[in-house]
Order: sequence, then C-alpha cells, then structure tokens
Amino acid sequence: MSVRRLAEPTVQPASFAFSAENAAWADLAIAKYPEGRQQSAVIPLLMRAQEQEGWVSKAAIETIADMLGMPYIRVLEVATFYTQYQLKPVGTKAHVQVCGTTPCMVRGAGELMDVCRSKIHHDQFHTNESGTLSWEEVECLGACVNAPMVMVFKDTYEDLTSERLAEIIDAFEAGTPPQPGPQTDRFYSAPASGFTSLTDEQAIQDNAREWREKRKQAWSADAATATGETATPPSQAARPKTDAPETNPAIKSPSPEKASPAAESAESVKAPVGNAAEANKAEPSVEGEAKQRQSGADKDGDQGLKAPELHKGEPVGADAKGEAASDASVTSAGKDQAGNPDADAAGKSGGKDGEAS
Repeated sequence: MSVRRLAEPTVQPASFAFSAENAAWADLAIAKYPEGRQQSAVIPLLMRAQEQEGWVSKAAIETIADMLGMPYIRVLEVATFYTQYQLKPVGTKAHVQVCGTTPCMVRGAGELMDVCRSKIHHDQFHTNESGTLSWEEVECLGACVNAPMVMVFKDTYEDLTSERLAEIIDAFEAGTPPQPGPQTDRFYSAPASGFTSLTDEQAIQDNAREWREKRKQAWSADAATATGETATPPSQAARPKTDAPETNPAIKSPSPEKASPAAESAESVKAPVGNAAEANKAEPSVEGEAKQRQSGADKDGDQGLKAPELHKGEPVGADAKGEAASDASVTSAGKDQAGNPDADAAGKSGGKDGEAS
C-alpha cells in the first residue's frame, strides 16, 4: 500500500468554507447521528468537501475537524486511509479513474491508459496544461461484466474502446459530459449479444395480468364455497388446536376448589411394597464372598479381614526378612558347606567352654 500524504504547502489554500447550500446539507448530515456520535459524519463531510473543491485540502480537514469537535490527526487519518479522497489537486472538469483489475485489463484497460497518457498527461495524478483533466489507475470499480470501464467523479462509462474514451475526454474538456453507462447497444449488464429470454415485454405483462386475474377468481371461489367449519381467525392461525387441559383457556389454574388432604392421599400413588434387604443384595457370587468374610469376622472379630499370614502370627515386610536372615545365620553357624560341624568352630566353642569353666 502506497503512502498517502497531503499536497505540498505551495498548492494548499489558506482557508476552506462550505457554501451556503453545502453548509445546510452538512448540518442535516450531522443531525442524523445521536448526541455524542456526531464524529461519524466525518466521511460524508469529507466527500462533500471534495465534491465542492475537487480535492481534500489541509484547510478542509481542519475545518471539518472543528465542526465535529475532533482532533486534526483523527480526520487526517480518515482522509489518508481511503483512496476515494483526492489529497492533491485534480482536473477541474474531469478526473478519469481507469480500472486496472484483471477483467478490465484482459479486455483492453491498457489501451485506455495509453489514451489518458496521450490526451491528459504521461504520469498519473498530474493535470494537463490547463489544469482541467487528470487521470489515475484504480482497483475494481464493480462493473466487471461491462469491462473495460472508467469512472469520472460519480459516473461510470462502460464497454469502452480507446476511440470512445478519447471522445469522452474531449466531451468533458468541452463541458458537455456524455451519457454514462454502457457505451454500446447493451442494456445495462444484459448479454452483449442481446436478450436471450423474456424478450417480449408485452407478453410478459399480459401473462402477469392474466395470472393476477386467475388468482382473484380462485380466491373469490374459495370464499364463496367455504361452508361448514368456520375459518380460523388470522390472529389464531398459528395457535395449535388441542384439548389438553394445559392449553385450554377455559380451565382456570389454579382452581379455587381445594381437595381435602385425605382425598389427595387416597389418589396419590403408593410406595411399592418390597424387602429392602433383598433389594440390596448383589449377585450370588458376590453374596457368597460377603457371607464368608462376615462369618470369619464373627468368630475372630477383625481376623476375617486380615491377610492369611497375619492369622498365623508370622511377621511380614522388612521385619520378616530380618528375622529370617538371623535364623539362617544361626542355623548355619558351626557347619561347613556340606552341613558337617566345622572344626574351627568346634575348637573355638571348646575354648570358650574351657574359659567358662
């Protein structure tokens, strides 16, 4: 995206003011917005200033900012963001915007730009010698089916050739703008070869008139032959037809008549009869295990819930390993690998016995 800047100070006017007609229009445009939201009118006011002067000057930006109570930088941001605002002087009689997007380019937009270079100026955004004409290349102008096309101010000229664009530029220079729209025999965006359907306008009108008459006759016949059930009023057309008490408007709820507690109890649904103990039982296999554990708990108290080794009084865990190791060492003391008494061990034990004696 190119950087958009204001025109040089040498071409900037000293001041700006709306004409009496445009000032009245600006007041109406500002009044369209609620209190505190008048800044929303900045875009139409900038466009109105451009239509009056031909471009948006620094003085116009500052004047509009003062009218809306906005900082100058905020209005400047809007003016430099939208490419519809011309920030430099353009042609006073015509500023030609040539569409250069793909549909127009493949149908001759390049030749149209060559015409602008030859009849206006070689470069864009530069006016001719008299300052009445200027041109630029723009993005899609929204009439791709009528490509190639140009826009001059608010009017579009479509289905162009290089020769026809040269004639249009000469007409603007002479002060006689031509009729906008397609520059061929095409009817707006209809097929270039002519209508392919609905070609007989009179027949279309006759068919529409005949259809309306038939519909009126059918409605009259339906109303005349309607017998029996009364038609549902329009206000009740979407209301469902039901005799349910919940939707019956004739039934007042709550009822003013109250039932006695005894009658309510008699009509109430009674609780089912059953055995709570039987209802809480599980599958037979699960019940068997539960009974076995309960029987063990009855005899030994908490013993039924203990591990089997705890029933025998044997140590478990690290204590069991330590005692087992000490027992093994005691048992293996005084024996050799074959399990026979060790001579050294026997001598030592004998010596100890002698000392003891």
